Amino acid sequence: MKIDVLTLFPEMFEGVFGSSILKKAEEKGAVSYNVVNFREYSDNKHKTVDDYPYGGGAGMVLKPQPIFDAVTALSENGSTRPKVILLCPQGKSHTQQKAEELASEEHLIFICGHYEGYDERIREHIVTEEISIGDFILTGGELGAMVVIDSVVRLLPEVLGNEESHRKDSFSTGLLEHPHYTRPADFRGMKVPDVLISGNHKLVDEWRTKESLRRTWNRRPDLFNEIELDPIQQKWLEEIKKEGR
Repeated sequence: MKIDVLTLFPEMFEGVFGSSILKKAEEKGAVSYNVVNFREYSDNKHKTVDDYPYGGGAGMVLKPQPIFDAVTALSENGSTRPKVILLCPQGKSHTQQKAEELASEEHLIFICGHYEGYDERIREHIVTEEISIGDFILTGGELGAMVVIDSVVRLLPEVLGNEESHRKDSFSTGLLEHPHYTRPADFRGMKVPDVLISGNHKLVDEWRTKESLRRTWNRRPDLFNEIELDPIQQKWLEEIKKEGR
């Protein structure tokens, strides 16, 4: 996968792309990153990328020309048309399902807006989709792009050490993930559930499913509106409901 990021602050991505899983993904050849300061594409001598909005109002608006030319240049050598993503509070909320969808793409271009907003012609004629990471406002799209890229890259083949890791993540199954424990089995009187050290894999799987259902019911019951449980899961959920939160 190829990932291009258009930003006015490329230095913000140095630590993110040079650390942890994102760095390992690039070293394995699963992804390549290219962070571009789109100010370089400005066609005026002062390299300005913003201007006052027509009709008046507070703040500055990103001009279309630098973004149009940058996206065109980054799209020229690819074998497939890239998906162009604008980080925007008006976009659809990012989800695990969207991350999985984007992970199947060959080329992603992220546009990190800044200032008051962007010229609407950018959205109308260049952007494939707008993504929001929540109902709040940030100073720019950089942090949002980092969040989305991290959620996508970790899903690429062979990036995580264990392929099962992301398949059982919260939201990948529609439910929140079950609790985890590690050694020691008894830490200051706080003990690991006996079933997890029983060696009975069938009981362990049942426990994990039940705890996933319990955690989802207690923390995000709205998620049950989006998934279909099998008869056994539905039975366990009814038992959990009777127990109360």
